[in-house]
Amino acid sequence: MKTVLLAGFEPFGGDAANPSEEIADTLDGLSLRGRTVLGRVLPCEFGAARLELAKLVRSTHPELVIAIGQAGGRSEITPERVAINVDDARIPDNSGHQPIDRPVVRGGPAAYWSTLPIKAIVAALKTEGIPAAVSQTAGTFVCNHVFYGLMHELRWQKRIRGGFVHVPWTLEQAATRKGPGLPLEQMIRGIELVIETALSVRRDSRHVGGSLG
Repeated sequence: MKTVLLAGFEPFGGDAANPSEEIADTLDGLSLRGRTVLGRVLPCEFGAARLELAKLVRSTHPELVIAIGQAGGRSEITPERVAINVDDARIPDNSGHQPIDRPVVRGGPAAYWSTLPIKAIVAALKTEGIPAAVSQTAGTFVCNHVFYGLMHELRWQKRIRGGFVHVPWTLEQAATRKGPGLPLEQMIRGIELVIETALSVRRDSRHVGGSLG
């Protein structure tokens, strides 16, 4: 059976949980549109996370790869448009590394576009009442590092589509910070819709308004 690789992250920055990890664990083994979802969790570490995802892509031969990460302070599920070739960490990663102004891949292009139908994804989420917007920046921490690394890995794999989606804090996380968040169950359903839309839509919409960036 064909597979979809869904990669979340372990907690970081002192958090006890990461919704992307919980989503990946929950959706692991789910059957969607005739494909099996392989939910996996990456270390929140520069270098190690990118290499681990590359190994997973090579060993599982997925049709679709979606990496997901936590973007605290956002209030919507946000498919990312572009990954940039920069590591510039505001805080250390989980191994204590804090690269500043370094390339993700030395000699690589400045950026890679997502190959997910990001506007169609936003439209599908909004139709089901799930807050969503296109994001123009994945930041410069480990999420962008993995996003860039993924697209670099897939650059010659034209049959494999890939990209990155950020999710907000859970309501429990948001309550401790007095910031925005979404119920975990809504985010789980949202990522199901992300996968379903990415599998069914080949040409992206050009008419969805609203973006974050």
